[in-house]
Formats: sequence, C-alpha cells, structure tokens
Amino acid sequence: MRTLYLRNVPDEVVARLERLATREGLSLSRAAIRELTEVTRRADNAALLGTLPDFEVDSSVILEDLEAERLAR
Repeated sequence: MRTLYLRNVPDEVVARLERLATREGLSLSRAAIRELTEVTRRADNAALLGTLPDFEVDSSVILEDLEAERLAR
C-alpha cells in the first residue's frame, strides 16, 4: 500500500472527520481511508453505466407522467 500525505486540509473538514472517527471508534487515519474509499468508487460509475443496455426511453414522457401523477394527488 502507498502512503498519502494531504496538505491544506481545511480545519472544518478535519474537525468533521475527527467527529466521525470518534463516533465510530476509529482512528482518524482509518476514518479518512474509509471515506476516501467510498468517494472514489464514483470514478468507476461512467464505466459501469457504459455497460448497461440502452432502452431508448424518452425521459420527457416519464417526467410528464410523474408531474401528472403529482398534480392528481
């Protein structure tokens, strides 16, 4: 594994991360790794979406149906 050093992390970000770590009984480092792991999973979203089939659904029709249903309530 590699080591990552971060500079210029805003104080409020560190404070929130420390609160998360304390609340969950984790070290600050472990909490930061967990959060970075979750956030970086988004990097694979484009590739994942590219593998899904295209059903050629007209989203404007869906939005119109949803709006009509909302107004009917």
